[in-house]
Amino acid sequence: MQFQLRDYQVKPGQMTEWVSEWSAHIRPLRERFGFRVVGAWTIADEHRFVWILAHADFETADRSYYDSAERRALEPDPARHLARAVQHFMEPA
Repeated sequence: MQFQLRDYQVKPGQMTEWVSEWSAHIRPLRERFGFRVVGAWTIADEHRFVWILAHADFETADRSYYDSAERRALEPDPARHLARAVQHFMEPA
């Protein structure tokens, strides 16, 4: 299983809308592509949304997710709420 930490800087004033769209669209779609959402957290005073995503074949599934008609059909794109996105694969300590 591969784990990825995703750390997003959400544009000021848009956290509620981001979390709502992420919960309604991004998370369920990721899960349909076989991903497991380990957890998601907000750091309100820093406008950050942090989540951990897992999959046995992460790169292949991620490519399929982004290439899918379902992801391309999300309008408006929920990513419009993000000022920055950083992703890191993690290894067990």
